[in-house]
Amino acid sequence: MKYHVVFDSKCNLCTNFSQILQQFDRENIFAYIPMQDKSALAEFGITPNDCEAGMILIDASQPDKRWQGSEAAEEIARLLPLGDLFINAYRAIPGMKRLGDRSYEQIRDNRYQWFGERKLD
Repeated sequence: MKYHVVFDSKCNLCTNFSQILQQFDRENIFAYIPMQDKSALAEFGITPNDCEAGMILIDASQPDKRWQGSEAAEEIARLLPLGDLFINAYRAIPGMKRLGDRSYEQIRDNRYQWFGERKLD
């Protein structure tokens, strides 16, 4: 494991994304931390308020090196096999980065209404 993915385990989309990512993560470079796991977040100095801007990717070897929101999604994609090619092409298209950032924000802000909310015990 080289990176920690902090995701919203109450969100159906986020949980399903994490499960799909596990299938693509053939090299086992990602470990997963639910945003609702306050003790695990505290180990990295992350508060629940910090999570409001979206998922967080943490470099395990340099925990101060982090990406959040659409930047985290892009970095996760870049780390997957052939992901560099996809991300470089995505960033080369004028306006795509801005569109991706705005789309991420809309999904983040409406995730429970659009994709449903899981009940946690």
